[in-house]
Amino acid sequence: MEDGPRPAAEHAERIAAARKAAGSALFINARIDTYLMSLGDPSTRLRDTLDRAAAYIAAGADGVFVPGVADAETVAALAAKLTVPLNVMAGPGSPSIGELAGLGVTRVSLGPAIALAAYAAARRAACELLTAGTYQALDGSLGFAETDALMAAIPSKG
Repeated sequence: MEDGPRPAAEHAERIAAARKAAGSALFINARIDTYLMSLGDPSTRLRDTLDRAAAYIAAGADGVFVPGVADAETVAALAAKLTVPLNVMAGPGSPSIGELAGLGVTRVSLGPAIALAAYAAARRAACELLTAGTYQALDGSLGFAETDALMAAIPSKG
């Protein structure tokens, strides 16, 4: 459940309503967008994030997701102060999975990064085709056999 720029109290009410409706059958991961959306004063962003986290945990959140935070010092400070699991969104410039685990992160998300990278590859190929009439942007693509093998490795629900 993401908070965005809405007031923390309003989001805490949403979390409390979800907790009441779901009981313990649902893991509620409260997303805090202070870093992702650069909300508030950078000098108080960590404190603001922790205050939001405390309100969301009190409302029934089982975990906290802070996308947009990538520096090890801030990640470690968040993990040290939270009483629930910390989830972050990793990408270029983020610590490695092992480093994040060592800092106290329990779940790592890539968010839309893989899809966005695929869209960028499609854009490069289309632009090259439309401007130069060539196809070099397609070098390094997966072949049909490799793609089929990847899809075969995914268990079916049939």
